[in-house]
Amino acid sequence: MAAEGTKLAVVAIVVEKEESVSCLNELLHDYSGYIIGRMGIPHRERGVSLISVAMDAPAEVISALSGKLGRIRGVSAKVAYSKISE
Repeated sequence: MAAEGTKLAVVAIVVEKEESVSCLNELLHDYSGYIIGRMGIPHRERGVSLISVAMDAPAEVISALSGKLGRIRGVSAKVAYSKISE
């Protein structure tokens, strides 16, 4: 059962600059208590990485992470929320 007041979401992250990875990993570590799982796929031919992060967190926490990700140079992020209610 989900924690009260939390949402399930997937954060899709596109990393276009390899030098941004360290900052990205630090940020994800800061939110690790809310992260259910993470999958990264490097596309070496294009020099891009695609990462999906599954979260169970309050909406404001997910939104804060997404906003911080978007401020990292060379990183784009979008969130998809589950329609499942508690």
